[in-house]
Amino acid sequence: MIRVLLVDDDALVRAGLRMMLASASDMEVVGEAADGGEVVDLVERCEPDVVLMDIRMPSVDGLEATRLLRARPRGRPEILMLTTFTTDNYVLRALQAGAAGFLLKHTRPELIIDAVRRGAAGEPVMSPEALRQLIEAVTPRPAAQDAPAPPPAPGADDARRRLALLGAREREVALAVAEGRTNAQIAAGLHMSVPTVKSHVSHILTKLELNNRVQIALLVYRAGSV
Repeated sequence: MIRVLLVDDDALVRAGLRMMLASASDMEVVGEAADGGEVVDLVERCEPDVVLMDIRMPSVDGLEATRLLRARPRGRPEILMLTTFTTDNYVLRALQAGAAGFLLKHTRPELIIDAVRRGAAGEPVMSPEALRQLIEAVTPRPAAQDAPAPPPAPGADDARRRLALLGAREREVALAVAEGRTNAQIAAGLHMSVPTVKSHVSHILTKLELNNRVQIALLVYRAGSV
């Protein structure tokens, strides 16, 4: 059973999400919060697997609440940002804070349910709009013919240095993660077992001091490797 915590200052939104998730036999809403300031205590009590988190809230917003959860030494759930706002600033800040995905509130119910399942499994979750803005934000625009080469993406040198800490096989797995492949797809493409892929992903997260697969993808994009 996937345990879900809902965090949104709009009671109607929370009610809609609760009804939506109740239709899935493998999910249970274990708690609700109207502000990010309540999240850490609720996670302690409810032990959710996934937090569906709004960004804009009156006291502590979803970005700060995400950072607070990621600072916990143990029991850190996957966090999916569910919002009406899709600026690249929000997408980048949410992923850098440690969110595992970014969805829009107008996403179809079945896709939100699928996103919760994927998030609980540790897979990256991004709405097409958010993914497009993320790619545009972290990659330089193509230069016009005969124009000077575009500058590297912000943090590109640092991203390349960090990726250089990985072994050859780990870099292959990191690139596949950035391409959005599942563990099973990576295993088939690189001729290894799924447990081996999971082990590589775990080692990558530890070596690079990252929280989730989305941050691996973000680092690879910053390095210009995709």
